[in-house]
Amino acid sequence: MSQLFYVKACSSTNDEITGFLPYGDSDFIALHTFSQTRGRGQYGNTWMSNAEKNIAYTLAVKTENFFIPDSLFNYYTAILISDFLANVADCPAEIKWPNDIILRKKKIAGMLIEKKKIRDVNYYIIGAGINVLQEEFDQIPNAGSLFSQTGKTFDLEELTLQLHSLIVDGLKQTPSPADIITRFNNCLFRRDKISVFEIDGKRQNGIIRHADEKGELWIDLENEGLKSFYHKEVKLLY
Repeated sequence: MSQLFYVKACSSTNDEITGFLPYGDSDFIALHTFSQTRGRGQYGNTWMSNAEKNIAYTLAVKTENFFIPDSLFNYYTAILISDFLANVADCPAEIKWPNDIILRKKKIAGMLIEKKKIRDVNYYIIGAGINVLQEEFDQIPNAGSLFSQTGKTFDLEELTLQLHSLIVDGLKQTPSPADIITRFNNCLFRRDKISVFEIDGKRQNGIIRHADEKGELWIDLENEGLKSFYHKEVKLLY
């Protein structure tokens, strides 16, 4: 059983979900809106979204129900959302490490997964922002939407219900760590391709080789050889 709440507008579904947990009687409690005013992305970044064009969705699940490391939990949720978007778009989707979703070279979705202790219960707070109908992305040349990348229109409410159902079903039985790593790397954006990276303010060519179970990304750098990076230690430049 799961519960999906709706609000007409809010600042951030990741922040607002905590107010709904006391009213839930399920292991899967979610909140969504189509008008998020102060969405948050990874590492303190903001997630800008036009009202009534996109989906802001957050799912809260108890950490005690999962027996995989946090890094693999992050990977697996990214896999679920990537698979969902590939299916509705009818074209391949890729994961830009650690958890942005790329469709035809444009970022159409981002995730923010946090761990919070609420009323003495530890939760994973899984936030996802998905660009659906938005057409213009001022000053964000690498952003896109399902509509801009496919030409297809979608009903926001129906799409959210489908997303919620898929994530809940997927989290009811997580794959083995080896399966998660394999699936994540199979979807990894720019894997085994020469790319440009920014490291310590300097640009360098390199090739993404794989992501590991600790959440690190391994890159074969032109000047330094194979090295691993975590969080904001490296930036992939398009």
